[in-house]
Amino acid sequence: MSEGYSYYSSRCRYTVGGRHSRRGDKDLISGIRKQNYEEIKEQLLNEEALFEDPEFPAEDSSIFYSREPPRAFEWKRPHEICDNPVFIADGASRFDVQQGELGDCWLLAAIASLTVNQRLFAKVVPPDQSFEDGYCGLFRFHFWRQGEWVEVVVDDRLPTYYGQLTFMHSVDKNEFWSALLEKAYAKLEGSYESLKGGSTCEAMVDFTGGVSEFFDLRKAPPNLFSIMLKASQRGSLMGCSIDADPNQLEARLSNGLVMGHAYSITSVLLMDIETPSMSGKIPMVRVRNPWGNEAEWKGRWSDQSREWSLIPDSQKESMGLTFDDDGEFWMSFDDFSKNFEKLEICNLGPDSLEEDELDGKKRWEGHTENGEWIPRVNAGGCRNYLDTFWTNPQYRVTLTDPDDDDDDDLCTMLVGVLQKDRRKKRKEGLDMLTIGYVIYKLGDENHGPLDVKFFKYNASCAKSPSFINLREVCGRHKLSPGTYVIIPSTFEPHQNGDYLLRIFTEKANETNELDEETGIIEEQEIPPPTDEEQEQEQALKASFRRVAGDDMEIDAYELRDILNAVFTKEFVFDGFSLDTTRSMVAMHDGDLSGKLGFDEFKVLWADLRRWKGVFKEYDRDRSGNLSSYELRSALHASGFRLSNRTFSALVMRYSSKNGNIEFGDFILCAIRMKTMLASFRNIDVDNSGHAAFDLDTFIQTVMYS
Repeated sequence: MSEGYSYYSSRCRYTVGGRHSRRGDKDLISGIRKQNYEEIKEQLLNEEALFEDPEFPAEDSSIFYSREPPRAFEWKRPHEICDNPVFIADGASRFDVQQGELGDCWLLAAIASLTVNQRLFAKVVPPDQSFEDGYCGLFRFHFWRQGEWVEVVVDDRLPTYYGQLTFMHSVDKNEFWSALLEKAYAKLEGSYESLKGGSTCEAMVDFTGGVSEFFDLRKAPPNLFSIMLKASQRGSLMGCSIDADPNQLEARLSNGLVMGHAYSITSVLLMDIETPSMSGKIPMVRVRNPWGNEAEWKGRWSDQSREWSLIPDSQKESMGLTFDDDGEFWMSFDDFSKNFEKLEICNLGPDSLEEDELDGKKRWEGHTENGEWIPRVNAGGCRNYLDTFWTNPQYRVTLTDPDDDDDDDLCTMLVGVLQKDRRKKRKEGLDMLTIGYVIYKLGDENHGPLDVKFFKYNASCAKSPSFINLREVCGRHKLSPGTYVIIPSTFEPHQNGDYLLRIFTEKANETNELDEETGIIEEQEIPPPTDEEQEQEQALKASFRRVAGDDMEIDAYELRDILNAVFTKEFVFDGFSLDTTRSMVAMHDGDLSGKLGFDEFKVLWADLRRWKGVFKEYDRDRSGNLSSYELRSALHASGFRLSNRTFSALVMRYSSKNGNIEFGDFILCAIRMKTMLASFRNIDVDNSGHAAFDLDTFIQTVMYS
């Protein structure tokens, strides 16, 4: 294809500048990003060729990843299926979408909801595409993916069997937008099979960039209809379902509803009713079965039920009421909440409604944070694992003003934690992690990162509805104005995963990662030496004088022998390496002499005495090692303040394969941290946090430390 593809570059949360990052190599949709619709189209039209997508070939591997196909599929373009194919016939509607053989009713329910909002639909499915002018077998769609909008191009070769579309299709046999949309979504996720089974809200989020909510209707909040009505008025997408029968796939109930099947909610309103015997407003919900057939609700307010005789014809018309076997039906909210069991709401983000579309509606205020759970660094697991829970990423949120219509002066906050790329990684045997979050109230808005003591003595004020293995877990919370900390985590510790944290509030909020600036506290009180340490110090002085000679200086080799004679008696380790003692010398060797004088040696001994005491204090199991989770506390107790990025680098540099740091590596880490901080501070004379190194000074500083 075109030579001019534009390449996407993603900034990893923790990276070392100037070095190759495999994170870019692991971008699971890098091929999709490189495909540019306009460039490909121009080239195809010049060559008078039809597009054949190399990123999603017309092969069985694009359909299944775990098994062989049950029969031979034939890939055909629309003009090979019918005489007069059209992209969209007479406008897209929720009645266009029909389910095929793929178990992705959740996706169909979301698409049906999407068609209700034509502006959102046009964003996902650009309408300026056809099988006539400019046709070259190329179509494009847009999906919100993990914090950004991505364009996905596909060719129009579709899987068929006996000349009929195998998967999603429109009622009109010559309309192809829905089949091509499903193909583009399958491409984004890796295969058609990857779409088997899912949550309606998952697709709703990918169509809108909104935040999803999940409600168990058997435990519904008392104001649920108000939440649904407000969501409908804000253009939110909604879906519902009944739990599946474990013994039967999509079992039909006597009331016409289907178990284990995803429905879309296409309207929520208060319906006026006026009869001789009663008057008032009835909460109503309009629901659609994506099968688009006669499988509809058979109870009150169903098609042709006698209740509709109570409603004036003019109101029926304004509601768009029809009694066709089209899968769509009305229910009273009471019947809806009694017969359905799950409700999903996708709340649109702040950029989902344009100014001219607000019409008195309010937009959510939104904030996003990209993060990563890294084993040995910040994958602390849930609150059950108190010793590591505090190492999870922490985010501070300040809520300033209560909601306008809240009588209790509370703020609404939606929190969503979305784990990235898990559906696409199914073919690698990776499934969804079990994720959730916990919220704590802060008394001091300027509080630094929270340590294990905070969580030991403070209870949470809110948390996710559950820890669950869905792509996104989301909760709605009512909180008083103030400062809070959100802790997103996996349920089990030591699990690796990327995530996106999203926070929606009705009023503006201030959000940032709870972090600290890298630095050192010099004025630390050193406890008086023990009797053993006094003996060690005398022995070290004697050894120093004996080895140093007339110039009273020693090099790294001599320092190694002196220190190891003492420390190998106290710690079970191989002794300080030559690299470590070279760093000890470099810490005090400003003139590059390669030697250490007695005065510098005394300062070094004071540091070593403090650091070894800290090591012993935090090596609570007396294993002779610190865990990577204990490392941060130990360095903190040694006077070092570490940003999350710096700490991540230290763990990767100094921990072993199983995440442990032995005594010698802990000392080396502390020495180099102190040396680098001192070197930086000498250049940053204004304490601005920025230092200008010339190349030689930079190399000397980095290499000789």
